[in-house]
Amino acid sequence: MSRLSVEMLAAEPAAEPITSAGQAQLGIAVLVGIAVIVLLITMFKLHAFLALTIGSIVLGATAGAPLDKTLLSFGNGLGDTVAGVGVLIALGAILGKLLADSGGADQIVDTILARASDRTMPWAMVLIAGVIGLPLFFEVGIVLLIPVVLLVAKRGGHSVMRIGIPALAGLSVMHGLVPPHPGPLAAIDAVDADLGVTLALGVLIGIPTAIIAGPLFSKYAARWVDIAPPEKMIPQRPSEDLERRPSFGATVATVLLPVVLMLVKALVDIVVNDPENHVQRVTDVVGSPLIALLAAVLVGMFTLGRAAGFSRERLSSTVDRSLVPIAGIVLIVGAGGGFKTTLVDIGVGQMIMDFSENWNISPLLLAWLIAVLIRLATGSATVATISAAGLVAPLAADMSVPHVALLVLAVGAGSLFFSHVNDAGFWMVKEYFGMDVGQTIKTWSVMETVISVVGLGFVMLLSLVL
Repeated sequence: MSRLSVEMLAAEPAAEPITSAGQAQLGIAVLVGIAVIVLLITMFKLHAFLALTIGSIVLGATAGAPLDKTLLSFGNGLGDTVAGVGVLIALGAILGKLLADSGGADQIVDTILARASDRTMPWAMVLIAGVIGLPLFFEVGIVLLIPVVLLVAKRGGHSVMRIGIPALAGLSVMHGLVPPHPGPLAAIDAVDADLGVTLALGVLIGIPTAIIAGPLFSKYAARWVDIAPPEKMIPQRPSEDLERRPSFGATVATVLLPVVLMLVKALVDIVVNDPENHVQRVTDVVGSPLIALLAAVLVGMFTLGRAAGFSRERLSSTVDRSLVPIAGIVLIVGAGGGFKTTLVDIGVGQMIMDFSENWNISPLLLAWLIAVLIRLATGSATVATISAAGLVAPLAADMSVPHVALLVLAVGAGSLFFSHVNDAGFWMVKEYFGMDVGQTIKTWSVMETVISVVGLGFVMLLSLVL
């Protein structure tokens, strides 16, 4: 939900739940709704968009809500979420495609690796993954980086896990904790968190988390699983049809531009804290997610696309091709928003608030636990983030701005917990590295769990000082 929507609602009486069900029935409805989603995704292999849609209807029906009101809640939530997040996902996809097609991603990789020694190679890989992972979806990052990992391991005689785990950690941390990735964006929208503050805290938490789960954990992963790079997965880099590649400096500046703009907005909001101040009004506009990402895309067309010799027609084709793969992601995120709104409208939000008071449990820990359970059940970090954020959104009402951002990060950390056989990322990592299921669990799955637990630890520590 947008900030404007929240302000409009604040001026109106709180909406009554669309059902009169008691807490026991609501609890059963939540379990049944989530169980239906899990079964449809895992057992029947149904697309997550359809599973979330059906699960929302089952949720409302089990809670005794009229079907028309359930459908209205779902539709409203879907529309609000797509309106708030869909455009940002599209802009992020365009920027990522420009980065990949222009050779900018290769430029970053080649430049950093050329300056890295054998001892610093794992640190170089987590740095590369962190920078590349800012604008790219996780799956795209894997496709771009894993061939590089295998090439580096083979040519330098390095352990695959010693090089690969840091790269995976950097990508995963960006995916789970740092906007503009779909999960964090949807959670920010669900709990009405400040994007700039969340981004700043996400980076602050993400850096040490990626270091611990990447270069440090990779020492143990390399001992547990010692494998050679699979020959069939090592790419023979084709001759490129590019006239030239964008420079390293221009590429990094373009990737970091939206991050810098959003961080400047957050800093000015904290320091100035005057909505009528002209400087703050300008930074509020320039640092808004839409304008920041749009500016990066427009700049990227010149610093990446034109710098690589792209014609106007090729730039247009790159934009077109970047939008096709994200249709499913936008629909999943939108349906997750519909499921979240249905949860809130039947009264689950108030039930969660009542339970949290009775349990005397930290809202941040509660948010993490809910995300962990949904992640383990569905295998989807995005579904876990959206669903958990919807459940705990009412807890954000009385929180400070930094603590609402930490709530988002707690959900994001929980959504990464122990990837296993129901997660597509698990199988991508397994196949790229040529591992069996047991080896993948001992490396990839444990790494994801380390990220989740360490991320939660840093969230809880920051909550004590902010």
